[in-house]
Amino acid sequence: MLRRLQQSAGLTLIEMLIALAILAVLATAVLPMAEVTVKRTKELELRRALREIRSALDEYKTDYDKAANEKKIFVTVGESGYPAELETLLTGNDWGGLYQYPRKYLRRIPRDPFDTDQEGWGLRSYTDEADSSVWGGEDVYDVYSQSDEIALDGTYYRDW
Repeated sequence: MLRRLQQSAGLTLIEMLIALAILAVLATAVLPMAEVTVKRTKELELRRALREIRSALDEYKTDYDKAANEKKIFVTVGESGYPAELETLLTGNDWGGLYQYPRKYLRRIPRDPFDTDQEGWGLRSYTDEADSSVWGGEDVYDVYSQSDEIALDGTYYRDW
């Protein structure tokens, strides 16, 4: 009886090879799915970041129009009402007394998850073409990713 327990205490070489073969097959199936999951998560983060910045730009423009309509600020010809730079959304504006304090639109500027070169967001001004990749510099009307990668749906991230 003791001899039988000693003989069945370990795994044979064949059992080990079969177990490793099964693990290898499972690993080859799981790794591509994990890569897609990571890319999909980054895409969701990019969509959220773009939505957050674009919403802040729209709120800024709404407050500009409200302050102009209530004669709290002087509007100059050719001024679009969008911020001159992206950082203006962080510092805020009181709109000539429309608010008791400078209204801030963002706590921080979200990062682009596909920005590997640390180039930052691509900017478009109100007078730029919709698909322009060169910023006119007058104001910040829109932002886009500068990544050349292709999304899971086949579009470029810079076109989102």
